Amino acid sequence: MTAAIDTLAVRDLTKIFRIKTGGFRQSDLKAVDGVDISISPGRTLAVVGESGSGKTTLARLILRLLEPTRGTVLLEDVDITGMEGAALEEKRARMQIVFQDPYDSLSPWQTVGRTVAEPLLLHQNLSKQQAAEPVAAMLERVGLSPEHARRYPHELSGGQAQRVGIARAMITNPALVVLDEPTSSLDMSVQSQILLLLQSLQEERNISYLFISHDLTVVRYIAHDLAVMYLGKVVEAGPAARIFASPRHPYTEALLKAAPRPDPAHKTEHVYLVGEQPSALDRAPGCPLYGRCPIAEDVCADTPQELADIGAGRRVACWKRT
Repeated sequence: MTAAIDTLAVRDLTKIFRIKTGGFRQSDLKAVDGVDISISPGRTLAVVGESGSGKTTLARLILRLLEPTRGTVLLEDVDITGMEGAALEEKRARMQIVFQDPYDSLSPWQTVGRTVAEPLLLHQNLSKQQAAEPVAAMLERVGLSPEHARRYPHELSGGQAQRVGIARAMITNPALVVLDEPTSSLDMSVQSQILLLLQSLQEERNISYLFISHDLTVVRYIAHDLAVMYLGKVVEAGPAARIFASPRHPYTEALLKAAPRPDPAHKTEHVYLVGEQPSALDRAPGCPLYGRCPIAEDVCADTPQELADIGAGRRVACWKRT
């Protein structure tokens, strides 16, 4: 039996920014450092971590909105890293994004119908008349009415605006959708509706999601797999349920212990990290968590910590936990 092809496979993906640090001096900032991740068809990989961990930069590299310093991005087993022109445009139809702020992602001068139709006009060369029927069907599928096609973004609620963003992303029947904090600006009741919609669309179309979030409650609900990032590196990865049940990396453990739980009987056990996340320019040559980690030893400062397979599909970048 032929093995299923991953929707997304990222290998050694790295982005280094050359920045000025004063006078004529420049330093290298590794925003994303040697990331290896993959997503199977119909599954959701959540990428979590503090602000500045590299989550959004990783998503932009995957979508080819940024060019990597090194590494490869395979979409449906095709290397898109060096693609340009028409070949890249063709692949762009297979990967879409839903943004955090639905209003910022929608043009205030375009109607909802034009916004949702735009990917069809661009990628499939349909006329406005030809696009009208699939646009109406997609609006209905995401819980809006055909009447919404004539409205402008300022006439929509936050939940309606995000449904428009989802409709625009889904209209080309993509293989991969990047969800960049898609519910963080919405009320709790609307959040649950949007998550249910995303799940039903995934089951219906076998779409893969890359879910960028800091909300571990949402991640626990929607993710099949989890990748934890810290200072540009993935420090733990594997099935989400297993990581939530038994985190192995000290950083993952601290994140999960600090997350609020909706159970009043649940007693939070904090795992304290020393200080705040340092600048990526000040990162230790060894483990990026060195200096904050409660179980660190001197060797951690200089010894690179690579992801090691610990079984059951899990990988951890901590020599004391492998």
